[in-house]
Amino acid sequence: QVQLVESGGGLVQPGGSLRLSCAVSRRTLSSYVVGWFRQAPGKDRDFVGHIGLNSGSVSYGAPVKGRFTISRDNAKNTVYLQMTSLKPEDTAVYYCAARSVYRGTYEYWGQGTQVTVSS
Repeated sequence: QVQLVESGGGLVQPGGSLRLSCAVSRRTLSSYVVGWFRQAPGKDRDFVGHIGLNSGSVSYGAPVKGRFTISRDNAKNTVYLQMTSLKPEDTAVYYCAARSVYRGTYEYWGQGTQVTVSS
């Protein structure tokens, strides 16, 4: 089964940058999409963005568009979330998740990593 582990979270000042990593358990995921989500206490889970592992095609949620970049390194079985121009509103637990391109449901989830944007 697919397993995912996030890393790279921490405390960063407003305007700063941070790169999160999502390591997946398989060497090859031929037809999977990896998404990034975030959730702050008392708030709904937000869609951050996703990337197709085969195509490299990306999509972003409106709150992060233009500031965050998703990329993948399939040789390293890793998906990255590069975050720049961070705002306090970006504070949340960030999760990566995986789904088949043929299904709308993300069925595999990582444990999450805390990102705190504060001065």
